[in-house]
Amino acid sequence: MFSIGEFARHGRVSVRMLRHYDAIGLLRPATVDAATGYRFYQAAQLGELNRVIALKDLGFTLGQVQAILAEQVSAAELRGMLKLRRAEIHAQIQDETARLARVEARLLTIEDEARVPVDGVVIKRLAPVRVGELTGTAAGYEPEAITPVIQPLYCELWQLMAGAGVSAAGPAIAYYEDTPAGDGAVVVHAAVPVVAEPGGEHAFHLVDLPEVDSAAAIIHHGSMDDVLPTGQALARWIDANGYRSTGYVREVTLEWSADPDQWVTELQQPIFTTGG
Repeated sequence: MFSIGEFARHGRVSVRMLRHYDAIGLLRPATVDAATGYRFYQAAQLGELNRVIALKDLGFTLGQVQAILAEQVSAAELRGMLKLRRAEIHAQIQDETARLARVEARLLTIEDEARVPVDGVVIKRLAPVRVGELTGTAAGYEPEAITPVIQPLYCELWQLMAGAGVSAAGPAIAYYEDTPAGDGAVVVHAAVPVVAEPGGEHAFHLVDLPEVDSAAAIIHHGSMDDVLPTGQALARWIDANGYRSTGYVREVTLEWSADPDQWVTELQQPIFTTGG
């Protein structure tokens, strides 16, 4: 038998915690001295204590721990709970990391608000082009909504083009439009210029993108998850120079590598003058 202090040391917990567990009926001492009120525990109770601590650290409330222990949870079941909790924590870390990255992008944009780019923006005509494309729907226009949709589309499109013997005739073009429902969702077009005749049997769509008379273009370096500062710099230039934007920006991949930090993308925003 161990005194409560000895049992606490062996279990690597505090005496105060053991007293609380006793008070709520979660882990009772093996015996209590009637004269002194001292609590005594058996070594076999260390296993029960280990289960309590493990379940608590997995995020269960003490009430839930009590209910689980009443079902005599096994070590194998605890292992399964640990694996599940590990996966949940990993997902939370990824979500928090992505959230912090979004905050960082917004902060960079806030710090850059006073600057309207004088250099780096050009006005150009966008020639008509035939593209092979696949489409999907994103819940919104935020990078965290677009990226999980567009990346698989491009992976599939390149495979389908290779299987059909169709080669790229220019850099990839991503473009967007609102869904007909008008619910804030966005139709994502993952497109690649091709030389192909319409009417052929392809597992992807052939689309003729029309000419755009005037577009303001700016170069973005790095991952498209970090495109916000560049896109808003372009928007400020458009406003400062007496233009209006129309529709969504096109994203033309000029350089691509396995490292997103090395990407080079031209943002092409169709525009018109405010006077016409």
